[in-house]
Amino acid sequence: MRNLLSMTMENLEEYFLSIGEKKFKASQVFEWLYKHREYNIDNYSNIKKEIRDRLNEDFNTDFIKIKKKEEGVEVKKYLFELLDGNYIEAVLMEHDYGKSVCVSSEVGCNMGCKFCESGRLKKVRDLETYEMVEQIILIENDIKEKVQSVVIMGIGEPFDNYDNVINFIKIINHAKGLAVGSRHITVSTCGIVPKIEEFSNLPLQVNLALSLHAPNDEIRNKIMPINKVYNISKVIEAIKKYIAKTNRRVTIEYVMLNMVNDSVDNAKELASLLRGMNVYVNLIPYNETNNIDFRRSTRIKEFKDTLLKSGINATVRREFGSGISAACGQLRSKEV
Repeated sequence: MRNLLSMTMENLEEYFLSIGEKKFKASQVFEWLYKHREYNIDNYSNIKKEIRDRLNEDFNTDFIKIKKKEEGVEVKKYLFELLDGNYIEAVLMEHDYGKSVCVSSEVGCNMGCKFCESGRLKKVRDLETYEMVEQIILIENDIKEKVQSVVIMGIGEPFDNYDNVINFIKIINHAKGLAVGSRHITVSTCGIVPKIEEFSNLPLQVNLALSLHAPNDEIRNKIMPINKVYNISKVIEAIKKYIAKTNRRVTIEYVMLNMVNDSVDNAKELASLLRGMNVYVNLIPYNETNNIDFRRSTRIKEFKDTLLKSGINATVRREFGSGISAACGQLRSKEV
């Protein structure tokens, strides 16, 4: 039985047509789910009882639950327990422009990035669409405020769970869904080239971020196994095609690892790689964990200054939650 919160507006319209009903019923269901936050189908009073009965036969509205919450300055980390007993997590961050949530897309991750806590725990399964949607709903219910922006950058590789992630985006972006603006939604990928190309063909104005983390194949091969399948030249070519097709700027994520990828020469090489592209580099201070030996770079400012002098836009990601289990997968790893 499918969860009703996995259904996009288009899915529901097709469903109602398939049972001989008018497709506007889909809008009514969306309003109950996302405006009224009503999950008991029997209470959908503007829908005929026989249709409500059919909905109850075909769908459930089961919810994941908040298992644990850790709070820091302008940040909350949520551990969710799924219906099958697995755990995922999400992070709420407070910015001057509003509330942002970083959601997970998989239980575990198969990409195996050496510096990542999530990659240390192998992928168990994809998240269903509703399990991503409910992360946001439960956080909004907890803080009693609306979330303004969403990044799909938590546990998992979003493009390894492509269809569910795209449906999630459609639901949260829809005006009668969670109504998060396109330009306030960001998908992060470690560089699955065919999916970058597929993503570029969608009529979605959402943002794309590439987790690059190295300026050359030698370094990237050591810290990101995906590079042996889609090396830097293939990934950069895919990003160039994406930019040409969508005319959208891409964020280059670059985690700063001490004595690994953070030298001035690395910065110059990165600048050379990205020169002329509509991108900016987001330098990420590394969140150290007890399970992984990498350490935070002490040369972030020097690296950033080298990029700027080379004509590459660069920012240092504001740090959240260094006092809590903020590294991706860190809170979950305590439970499994």
